[in-house]
Amino acid sequence: MKKIKRTLVIVIAVFVLLGIYYYAALPPLNIHSAEIWVFAGILILIIAGIYIRRKRLNAYELKESKGLKVIMGVFAAGVAVYLIGALLSSPIVNAKKYQQLLTVETGEFTKDIEELSFDQIPLLDRDSAALLGNREMGSMVDMVSQFEVDELYSQINYQDRPVRVSPLRYASLIKWLTNNSEGIPAYIKIDMATQDTELVKLDQGMKYTTSDHFNRNIYRHLRFRYPTYIFNDLSFEVDEEGTPYWICPVKKYNIGLFGGVTIGRVVLCNAITGETEDYAIEDAPQWIDRAFSADLLVELYDYHGTLKHGFLNSVLGQKDCLATTDGYNYLAIDDDVWVYTGVTSITGDQSNVGFVLMNQRTMETRFYEVEGATEASAMASAEGQVQNLHYTATFPLLLNISGEPTYFIALKDDAGLVKMYAMVNVQKYQIVATGDTVSECEEEYTRLMYQSGIKEVEEDTREIQTVTGAVTKIAQAVVEGNSHYYLMIEGSDEIFDVSVADYIDVIRYNVGDHVTIEYKEGEETNTVLSVNRAEQDRAE
Repeated sequence: MKKIKRTLVIVIAVFVLLGIYYYAALPPLNIHSAEIWVFAGILILIIAGIYIRRKRLNAYELKESKGLKVIMGVFAAGVAVYLIGALLSSPIVNAKKYQQLLTVETGEFTKDIEELSFDQIPLLDRDSAALLGNREMGSMVDMVSQFEVDELYSQINYQDRPVRVSPLRYASLIKWLTNNSEGIPAYIKIDMATQDTELVKLDQGMKYTTSDHFNRNIYRHLRFRYPTYIFNDLSFEVDEEGTPYWICPVKKYNIGLFGGVTIGRVVLCNAITGETEDYAIEDAPQWIDRAFSADLLVELYDYHGTLKHGFLNSVLGQKDCLATTDGYNYLAIDDDVWVYTGVTSITGDQSNVGFVLMNQRTMETRFYEVEGATEASAMASAEGQVQNLHYTATFPLLLNISGEPTYFIALKDDAGLVKMYAMVNVQKYQIVATGDTVSECEEEYTRLMYQSGIKEVEEDTREIQTVTGAVTKIAQAVVEGNSHYYLMIEGSDEIFDVSVADYIDVIRYNVGDHVTIEYKEGEETNTVLSVNRAEQDRAE
């Protein structure tokens, strides 16, 4: 009886320890997870230890024990299956399958990427957004002692605006103990175009977050609801009504036991109530922006670009091997967030063969064959323009400026604040424009494109028209530092714009004078080509 009790105590203690391990480590109960194989291996070794202790085997008996051989045989078989499964799941033997995980279409740059107005261009990178978020939090005297801003800063489209959002988190374990009953009361929202920063207060606090403990920790909450799901990186988003959610992508293994990871499902968890919704990836709501992480999409494209001719070629000959450049950024297109990165030869040079856009919700991927400078070269060119100021360039954002692929770069000072902006032509990266504002930068960039011949002044094909009559009204205005007279002629509802710099004699005319005007029609006013006294005035 004593032996039975002792064994029972040991077994209970083992299961308690395993339970604590499971509660802390949260391994998914799924054969595709390496964690569960480690968990199973530890369990088998513990069983072997209990068996040895229970039988009190000496060194000789250890070698001859049939029971121990069975246990260790199971352990060895598990290790073998794991190693063989890892090999058979790798690109070494599945290069073609890995290369086909991602379907890449060829896109048309000027068609797919529309020109953005200045108030839609996301000017802030993540680091700059974090500075603004921390500054906003520091001004909230009633909260700053209890909470701090989480480091997530997810980029999303919110009501057709590019924004970054991040929840608050408890400042410490003590602050969690004193505040967890109400939950986390707010999140930070930063407009990336206007740089407006807002602390959005909630009617009810968020009770399921990364900084919560025990069963309200978001990872533990998800694990107990979905014990077999293997989650990829979680992201924090808000829906169009401003309700905070955790977007929880579920990995799908397409090749063997451990290989070919994509996303098969996505779980939405309400950060306030903890309620969850489970969708197949193709049925996920359109308002979510990040089911596929940027790192996963980049990895999938690298497989596509490097494994065209097999694994050995990707390591040795490297014929036709393409890879993404170091770094990426985000573009908002059609209410989705797309990952942008350049594509270059794997042998490494200072030019791109094109760039790729990858949709973070659908995995749709488009390649654009636009040869030009790498992002690193463009950043160096931008920094060179302001080298006396020692500003640092952020990773570029790809924009369509007058039909030209253009790197848009923010230039930051040592404190991490954005001070200037730069535009670098992708194909002719010696064309670099800078400005204190986006509009100044764009004006200088346009001037340089005309100067270099990239853009040509469009031929004016409007017909020259003539009108004769008495002047019925005259008004004067200054436009961009130049004086203009606006005339109206008897019998016509049109307005005629006369530049004083071109026709100084216009200052001689008064209401009632008869004139003949040659002009070309415009959208708001007609551009005057010549203005003269009418023949009847001359005769008089």
